[in-house]
Amino acid sequence: MTKKEQKQVGISNTRQYTKNVENITFEVNNMAKQAKTLTQQEFRRVLDYITTRKHSARNRAMLYLMYCAGTRVGETSALRIEDAVDCDGNVKREILLKSDITKGNVARTIYVSDKLHKELDAYIKTLDITDRKRKLFYSQKKTSDGFSPNTLTQYWHYLFSACGIDNASSHSMRRSFATQISSKGVGIRVLQKLMGHRSAQTTMVYIDASDEMMRKAVELV
Repeated sequence: MTKKEQKQVGISNTRQYTKNVENITFEVNNMAKQAKTLTQQEFRRVLDYITTRKHSARNRAMLYLMYCAGTRVGETSALRIEDAVDCDGNVKREILLKSDITKGNVARTIYVSDKLHKELDAYIKTLDITDRKRKLFYSQKKTSDGFSPNTLTQYWHYLFSACGIDNASSHSMRRSFATQISSKGVGIRVLQKLMGHRSAQTTMVYIDASDEMMRKAVELV
């Protein structure tokens, strides 16, 4: 290959890299604009609504999993009973998300807090867990093997609409998780690991600076 040809290849690769970065930036920014961060009051409103409806144990468990562990809708819908429950029927304290269900195809561990453990335990007690290969979160459709990413996204859209919360989506719980962790002073590197991001810059996009966070910040001066 001549020097001229090498130069052309280099220019082409640089342009493709720049295009890829621009596409990723656009997707992340678009997501950030669309996904509302839930306030504590809004989270409570959703929780109260769920509690008075059918399948409350399941829906509370899904809400807490996404809100307290930051799981994506695709990861939540793909979980199997064996992923969250040990052979003795107890909810695990650490749940491994296998690489084939994560967005970046990189396995990561989610750590189950006491609040989340309580909700998952209450839900598991309502299930027949004999078949550990079954989806963790069942769907009302008898022919279904549980929620798919699409049907779970639709469920959250319906739920937020029913609760009168505008601009919220299935990604709102994940953004809320990131914002809550950040507001407690946890470092960006730890949060990056919890979120399963390869880049800290991506993690920073998820963090919403609320009025309460800014009030606390100025008091530090």
